[in-house]
Amino acid sequence: MSDAYVYIPPADHGLDIIHQDADILVLSKPAGLLSVRGRNPTPENQLGEALDARVQREFPDARIVHRLDMDTSGLMVMGLSADSHRHLSIQFEKRKTEKAYVALVWGMPDNDSGRVDLPVRCDWERRPRQIVDHEQGKAAQTDWTVMERGTPKGVDTSRVVLHPITGRTHQLRVHMAEIGHPILGDDFYAHEDAYKAAERLCLHAQDLSLYHPSSNEFMHFHSPCPF
Repeated sequence: MSDAYVYIPPADHGLDIIHQDADILVLSKPAGLLSVRGRNPTPENQLGEALDARVQREFPDARIVHRLDMDTSGLMVMGLSADSHRHLSIQFEKRKTEKAYVALVWGMPDNDSGRVDLPVRCDWERRPRQIVDHEQGKAAQTDWTVMERGTPKGVDTSRVVLHPITGRTHQLRVHMAEIGHPILGDDFYAHEDAYKAAERLCLHAQDLSLYHPSSNEFMHFHSPCPF
């Protein structure tokens, strides 16, 4: 974020708690809210206001396990103890969790499903943007499936389910843009028409499955898509 950027978090209407027990807290993050507070916040740039800060006001021991982009809404899980946080972190690191996102994308893919396999790395001169780089990028794979196609307001769009195999920064956004179907409302990777086609980034973390840290039960959580 540049010095000129002013972060205005969405109004705090209370936590949207999907599941709570002694070990974990599963919430749905609103679009426009940072997952983790930034460093050295100022009144003009309130990076101290983020999901972790809001959660810790009610659950002081809650610890972030993973993140969503600021403009992405949907499911996040937090550990409520050091042990549960460690258990969850290992699951994400070893790709034992299952995640599904819903997105509205520009255009209509020729096929009903596919896999994007393109390596991604940070575009250091334009951070936090990411780029595809076949020489220096890290392996990244995304599976996609078309749910429906339509022409709202005369514009061809598709609703897709995205399953990230890996978890690179901005992976879903970069991959969909690279195959010619940028996510609507994406201020980084969408062309102007696709960006203006929606009032928000149309990307939502709808489903999350993981092993419970204590019982080892494989649990599934769902947050309905808001767009």
